[in-house]
Amino acid sequence: MSTRPRVLIARQVFPEVVARLREHFDVTTNDAAAPWSPGELVARLQGQHGALTTGSERIDEAVLAACPDLKVVANMAVGYNNFDVAAFDRHGVVATNAPGVLTETTADFGFALLMATARRISESEHFLRRGEWKHWAYDMFAGGEVHGSTLGILGMGRIGQGIARRGAHGFGMNVIYHNRSRLDAATEAECRAHYVGKEELLRTADHLVLVLPYTPEAHHTIAAAELALMKPTATLINIARGGIVDDAALARALRERRIAAAGLDVFEGEPSVHPDLLTVPNVVLTPHIASATVGTRLAMANLAADNLVGVLVNGQAVTPIR
Repeated sequence: MSTRPRVLIARQVFPEVVARLREHFDVTTNDAAAPWSPGELVARLQGQHGALTTGSERIDEAVLAACPDLKVVANMAVGYNNFDVAAFDRHGVVATNAPGVLTETTADFGFALLMATARRISESEHFLRRGEWKHWAYDMFAGGEVHGSTLGILGMGRIGQGIARRGAHGFGMNVIYHNRSRLDAATEAECRAHYVGKEELLRTADHLVLVLPYTPEAHHTIAAAELALMKPTATLINIARGGIVDDAALARALRERRIAAAGLDVFEGEPSVHPDLLTVPNVVLTPHIASATVGTRLAMANLAADNLVGVLVNGQAVTPIR
């Protein structure tokens, strides 16, 4: 019988990453396209010392209590709201994530989603594909200005700062932000960003981008009351996590044109999407792909592998959550 540590890869990943892990561990993989059910995940984790997960796998008290051999779970994501971190602490299991490697790619996508939303790209493409384009009109899909407008950012970590730099340096935008703590003066100067209160952010931003981490306290940070403070010409972009926005309230605001448009890469209860969002035209919807370039996703998988090797071979995680 092998004495090497055993590792479960809960979702399909790059073959070269699987091969790399097999140099160190006895590896079990999920070769199906879909994630395992919670019960099947627990069954597959029996006897495993480590696991590579994505945001689709919920690792909580019940899972950890049922899997006493686990030493480390490496999330192939920067977010970790699928982890009950306090339960990890109680069970002495190391939890890791993949920060840093997806910052610039996700900031690129956030700005792309802002552009698509402000300039009504999806809405106009659907119009064209339906064969409805017959002639030019002065107001046909006239959207909001991006250059020189006010960019608001809620959550000013690495990705938020990346979006701020793109807006300020590339598009001459006036950048304002709100965060749990104010950035240092040098970082503010680099991003050309000004700190404001949350209410001022909501009232002032022409384009509001959400990049804050999900916590129970952040649930529905943007709900009906917050949407009511925004300009009727404003756009809302969410590349953070589902649950930060009240999707039902947002759908109502979009339908009633109380804000101009929204661009969403994340959703409450994803992969399910609130049905009302599917019936309003002024929203751009993407399936949680902000980090989806080949290079970035490979870097994320390799960092998760680094954490498994770090804990189970070298005794030290590379990017522990805490």
